[in-house]
Amino acid sequence: MKQHKLMGTLAFGAALALTLGGCAANTGNNGDGNGEEATGVDAADYNPQPRENLKEGGTVNFPINEVPEQLNSFNSDASSDTARLAAWYTPQILLMEPDGTPYKNDAYLDEWKSEVVDGKTQLTFTFTDKAHWNDGTDMDWTAIDATWKANRSFDEGYNPNATDGYKEIESVEQGDSPKTAIVTFKSEFAWPKMPFLTGIMHPAINTPELFNEAYIDDLHPEWGAGPYTVDEFDANSDFVSFKPNPEWWGNAPLLDKVTFQGMDAAASINAFKNGEIDSVGTATKDRLAQVKDMKDVVTYRAQQTANTLLQVDSDKPQFEDIKVREAFFLAVDREQQKQIAWNGLNYKEDPAGSFTLFSFQPGYSDALAEAGWSHDVDKANKLLDDAGWVAGSDGIREKDGVKLSVTYPIFSDDPTQEALAKALQAQEKEVGIDVKIDVRSSQDFSTDYTTKNWDIVGLRFTSSDPFGAAWFCQLYCSDSGLNLSATGSEEIDNRIHDEVESISDPEKQTAAAMKLEAEIFAETWGIIPLYNGPSIVTAKKGLANLTPEPYVGQDLFGVQPVENVGWEK
Repeated sequence: MKQHKLMGTLAFGAALALTLGGCAANTGNNGDGNGEEATGVDAADYNPQPRENLKEGGTVNFPINEVPEQLNSFNSDASSDTARLAAWYTPQILLMEPDGTPYKNDAYLDEWKSEVVDGKTQLTFTFTDKAHWNDGTDMDWTAIDATWKANRSFDEGYNPNATDGYKEIESVEQGDSPKTAIVTFKSEFAWPKMPFLTGIMHPAINTPELFNEAYIDDLHPEWGAGPYTVDEFDANSDFVSFKPNPEWWGNAPLLDKVTFQGMDAAASINAFKNGEIDSVGTATKDRLAQVKDMKDVVTYRAQQTANTLLQVDSDKPQFEDIKVREAFFLAVDREQQKQIAWNGLNYKEDPAGSFTLFSFQPGYSDALAEAGWSHDVDKANKLLDDAGWVAGSDGIREKDGVKLSVTYPIFSDDPTQEALAKALQAQEKEVGIDVKIDVRSSQDFSTDYTTKNWDIVGLRFTSSDPFGAAWFCQLYCSDSGLNLSATGSEEIDNRIHDEVESISDPEKQTAAAMKLEAEIFAETWGIIPLYNGPSIVTAKKGLANLTPEPYVGQDLFGVQPVENVGWEK
């Protein structure tokens, strides 16, 4: 999976995820409910431990949704489960801090630098002398070249997950020796660290046929490299195990064996209670209750790299007037929504104020607050008065004989989703807006959303990388498939290009994006974030350095060396 922002599960209902060009980090393997007071989360929560605190040996058994058919993590048919498995036996040449700061893995790279040469951004990768693939092939510039060529375009027969970052590259060439790759971009590029962050490919994968088909029900451990390699693989029973790799040249893996067993949510909680697996997702009140009295387990809570949000359709006559849209959002009580959504989870977080960055990231600011948003019923009422909407005898506002009534579909019959919708309905009634809740099948979501068969809708956006400003247009440009509020414009498109995308310095581009995001909120009122939400995992006591893989949320954006996962002494 490449790094880009995508749509994940719905905030208020649909169990399915609408994925736009990538894979959501929704593994279902999210931990505790033993605390009585809500736990504030402002950092990752994954029991980080240095290697000297951990013992050698042992086994760890993880649940997984499934072992996917497509096991090439770069392919568009892959899933987040593919990425989890790949992390354990393919190169992790770049790692990432929880806040999204990338750094080189010294086992693979002697050098990783970015500079501007003759007006073009240039990356230099120099592999270590010992770095090699499991089949004996030296790890060198050809791996960078093969990865670029397979992921740069959809027009060459390859079926990559996404081309972002790769398509900005002009050339990949050998440096002073085969161990060095020189990557030259077409111009100055603000996010050169974006490509190659999720790994590299064996140069033998050099045709569309191999890229698209070779990994179907086949892990190809000979094309892997790293501290672990494949031990057992059974596609029929959704089982994979990994063992220490005799070809590995870096720090020895701490574990003797790591297993992944595909299972659904109900099976996973029972397997954890029976001691068959060592961690399990417990991000619901019921699942927390089931592990509450277990001995020698610990629950970890981290903020998700995701946003639950509300969106209105300004193409609908009720929302054509920006005053009505602003009033609608001012009436929303986000704190009450969070209390309902997190009932029984003992969790709290800082207010979500941006779709560009999360509160734990450098450069974050609360763009929504800067735009003037707060829960303000009096101001909402005044805006509606000024817009000419008058309260009728039933308290619902009218204008020109038309009621201020809007349809809000929820794609689930889950009680929590129903409670969230009814709370929103009551909040809007305070200002005279009638919200009609329409319960629909989750199977209708994709069609209903894209055809805008709604007046207001709740969604969940998942960020699969920390480079928020790089995806600014994906959310706020007028042709966005994520933001269907119809509040984009040619003027906003031009401002995004001129004020954000034209900046090649990543820190300056991020600052410009945060500033413009506040202005877009204030000028459009089509979409607002409500909250991020928790990722909760319960694990056996002593299991350390949880979730080293990408797209798994206990360490936020973190990607850690898999050889450091183990048991405390």
